[in-house]
Amino acid sequence: MNQTPTRIRPTRSARRHLLAAFALGVAAIAAPLHAQGSTPIKTVASFSILGDLVQQVGGDRVQVDVLVGPGSDAHVFQPTPAQARVVGQARVVFANGLGFEGWMDRLLRTATYKGQQVVVSKGIQPLKEAHDEDHGRDHGRKDHGHTHGETDPHAWQSVANVKVYVKNIAQGLCRADAAGCDSYDRNAQAYLSRLDALDSEIRAAWSAVPAEQRKVITSHDAFGYYARDHGVRFLAPQGVSTESEASAKGVAQLVRQIRQEQIRALFVESISDPRLIEQIARETGTRPSGALYSDSLSAPGGEASTYIDMMRFNTRALTAAVLAR
Repeated sequence: MNQTPTRIRPTRSARRHLLAAFALGVAAIAAPLHAQGSTPIKTVASFSILGDLVQQVGGDRVQVDVLVGPGSDAHVFQPTPAQARVVGQARVVFANGLGFEGWMDRLLRTATYKGQQVVVSKGIQPLKEAHDEDHGRDHGRKDHGHTHGETDPHAWQSVANVKVYVKNIAQGLCRADAAGCDSYDRNAQAYLSRLDALDSEIRAAWSAVPAEQRKVITSHDAFGYYARDHGVRFLAPQGVSTESEASAKGVAQLVRQIRQEQIRALFVESISDPRLIEQIARETGTRPSGALYSDSLSAPGGEASTYIDMMRFNTRALTAAVLAR
């Protein structure tokens, strides 16, 4: 015998629950995909300092792969096939520019990269390296407006320049991910406020140091922008790239200058071979003051694992060294 199925009519309460569930389902569909745990957009940053800046602006909407990681030297970097594959899958590739990543164009061609490229230094006024064999390489003199020499790519050593970087990063992410633009802009504005506070902190630290004591020896010429901003005289046996060779004449002149001017703040850099600085220390009777972070962050959890931490660490180390003479 055929039986007609019994239709069960939902109660008024059940209908309310069904409507509520339907509304939640519609809201979930309408919500941005990212809010439901979708994969963040893939980005690549050329080196660790830039990777931190991209992460600060991108937040959890982005995945940042760094090519030249903490403790490594971008000047002598050689990309691997695995890194080329990572670049090929990225939606945005961020580079410093100013000649810092001499390998970048070749890497993009190898990866057959079709995404967006962002040069974060766009819009800053670059410095030029001085070539003065009689005084080593001096990157803190008053004649820093010279136009000869190689472009100094280390623009991130100026907080004011990094504010330009942050704005360029936010614009690049907005072009790649319009739905997240409000988030990127909010993150950028919050980080810019932190950079303003950092800049004030660094200037206050140097205000306690007499101008005639602001003399520092470093491994390579990486602190020209910091020198310009804070009136510090940096001298280095190597040029703006760690690939450059320090001449015997230049080192000898630098040793004489250290003795004559009684410079006591002498630093190695985290990415550099310390032997040349150790040689200069022996010849001048000067004890090295420690290490600075120029082109790379420290490992995660270390003393300079973010850009802000790096600038604070360097400033504390520098001011302590020049005041201890």
